Amino acid sequence: MPILLFLLDTSASMNQRTYLGTTYLDVAKGAVEVFMKLRARDPASRGDRYMLVTFDDPPYGVKAGWKENHATFMCELKNLQASGLTTLGHALRTAFDLLNLNRLISGIDNYGQGRNPFFLEPSVIITITDGNKLTHSSGVPDELHLPLNSPLAGSELTKEPFRWDQRLFALVLRLPGAATPDTEQLGSVPTDESAITQMCEVTGGRSYCVRTQRMLNQCLESLVQKVQSGVVINFEKTGPDPPLVGDGECRPVSSFSTQPWHSCHKLIYVRPNLKTGVPVGHWPIPESFWPDQNSPSLPPRSAHPVVRFSCVDCEPMVIDKLPFDKYELEPSPLTQYILERKSPHMCWQVFVNSSGKLNDLGQPFGYLKASTTLTCVNLFVMPYNYPVLLPLLDDLFKVHKLKPNLKWRQAFEMYLKTMPPYFFSPLKKALRMMGATNLIADTMDCGLSYSVISHLKKLSQQVKTLTQMFPKML
Repeated sequence: MPILLFLLDTSASMNQRTYLGTTYLDVAKGAVEVFMKLRARDPASRGDRYMLVTFDDPPYGVKAGWKENHATFMCELKNLQASGLTTLGHALRTAFDLLNLNRLISGIDNYGQGRNPFFLEPSVIITITDGNKLTHSSGVPDELHLPLNSPLAGSELTKEPFRWDQRLFALVLRLPGAATPDTEQLGSVPTDESAITQMCEVTGGRSYCVRTQRMLNQCLESLVQKVQSGVVINFEKTGPDPPLVGDGECRPVSSFSTQPWHSCHKLIYVRPNLKTGVPVGHWPIPESFWPDQNSPSLPPRSAHPVVRFSCVDCEPMVIDKLPFDKYELEPSPLTQYILERKSPHMCWQVFVNSSGKLNDLGQPFGYLKASTTLTCVNLFVMPYNYPVLLPLLDDLFKVHKLKPNLKWRQAFEMYLKTMPPYFFSPLKKALRMMGATNLIADTMDCGLSYSVISHLKKLSQQVKTLTQMFPKML
């Protein structure tokens, strides 16, 4: 169920008139309505949830949240008035806190237990503002700052105020007030130069500099396409560049010069299951630390995991009946580079730094691979350190016929020691699906200390209490 949160600038400057004869606030309201009509063309929009937040001082900024229905949303939108300051930072913090309200109760972030792409609440925040100077009761700041302190319990568990399934987009209205603009050129709408642009890009979104009604309509068409089920990941190259394709000597390329494909900040699409309508998956993306049962707390995690890829060509590994997860990557310089290599039968392994017990880079948990038709690139997520596990499982079924000898059991025990403890549960489930039971003891735990587990439960309880008072806490 996508969440579409509109954050509307209701500062006094939104009363200025455009060449259309309407105010900026009128244009903003109209844009919301047009977006909703465009979105309604997609059958998937039936599950959409709309929210409305403004720049009004707390606690009055949340006009339509989790409890308000569509009729309330439309009524609040219609009645908006522009008066006040451009408190963009506080308004954004309110918007993110509103979206994050139920996450600790649902356990969607799975703190300390790996990140599950299939546990998500895809959210698009669309800010509509005139891009005027930020203002605050204490003065005119030069930069956009979001308040560090949040009333939301558990917000300290993530370094940023947003999560990997929340992207920010901004329509910055630059429509002139007097004359109709000169003949406009067709093409892509540029990003704006205001303070919000960098914040948009950090979340995996972007800003649009809107100078005419036609450009606004073009942006709204573009934004409707951005409503995708997925999570944002930082893909970073590790090690040398691959040899040039087709080079007879197969000489390696110098990796001292940074190329755009070396680092990409993009979405992976998480498609819903056709039967159930919700995403289904098996394996987490590893945490960037090894769980310590003696640690009283969890290290704060970055909103977007950093997944490192090695450009060493490997053969993709799969074995019969062992589940794997497959996610298509949003087009980027990285996907373009991989597709241009035209090697659909080879893959590049992926890692998360510090996920292993000893190795800095950690062990591979999957791979990037071009589709056979060379139309897209997919991330395959497998069991942790799968190059060791898969041959063991192959032997278990083909050689030992599910009756392993001591040598096999010792090798399997050695493998389990290299695997983060939060992989035990999904591996046990996968083995059961394959017909192999009792290979992992029931006593194997998740690797979190008692104090961490009890703290997470306590936070969840606090959030349940807070939901009764929200948005008065903001």
